[in-house]
Amino acid sequence: MDRRSDVLISATELAELLEAGEPVTILDVRWQLAEPDGRAAYERGHIPGAVYVSLEDELSDHTLAGRGRHPLPSGRALQAAARRWGIRQGGRVVAYDDWNRAASARAWWVLTAAGIPDVRILDGGWAAWRGDVETGTAATQPGEVVLAHDDLYAGALPTVTAAQLADVTLLDARAPERYRGAVEPVDPVAGHIPGARNLPSTTVLGEDGTFLPGADLARLLDGAGENVGVYCGSGVTAAVVIAALAAAGRDAALYPGSWSEWCSQPGRPVARGDS
Repeated sequence: MDRRSDVLISATELAELLEAGEPVTILDVRWQLAEPDGRAAYERGHIPGAVYVSLEDELSDHTLAGRGRHPLPSGRALQAAARRWGIRQGGRVVAYDDWNRAASARAWWVLTAAGIPDVRILDGGWAAWRGDVETGTAATQPGEVVLAHDDLYAGALPTVTAAQLADVTLLDARAPERYRGAVEPVDPVAGHIPGARNLPSTTVLGEDGTFLPGADLARLLDGAGENVGVYCGSGVTAAVVIAALAAAGRDAALYPGSWSEWCSQPGRPVARGDS
């Protein structure tokens, strides 16, 4: 069953909502692996009314040890942040980014796992926006959203632990060279979790950065089975693949700590090369 409209929103649809005066909280989640702080880019220009969201500081909790480079935030901290952003109970939320849908998919996953029911990823991201642009920092009215889940590791979206990976068809969303172990620019060990199949997050996107049609996504996932788990370096780009699966009507579990958690534990097996 196609659920694309439950996960994604086009730039045209978002512009129509804004023109009609419909209430929508827009989150600018610009983040890149090489440039994690996107605030300067946000202040140079953003969708009118959008508020900047820091993936590092607000969509992650770096005080947690042993759970990878981007541990999931607590529901309590996320609720406080969501209220600062202006999210209201039952309100519509749209997240966008400027790099391969990684940060907006992270925002979509985190907020949906926390129990916010109406979160969309701007299909095509910042590059798809053709409307008016604001500079500086947008003024927002505080929201009063109440999150349903405090522990996102056991929230409204499925997760999988390292001990449970053998029970799922495991997809590795990193670039092929990192999957093979040919290079590893971030983590201390190169390679992948044994048995994982490589499905880079960029392969679920078209050249314009929009998600592929459902039929194309289904072909990519041919033979994946019913119980699917997804990981990446630290649980960020894996959310892109999970969002693509959700848009195509399929559920998948996130391994939140991903490779950065897996390889930090001595003695865990490591595979290299093509599987």
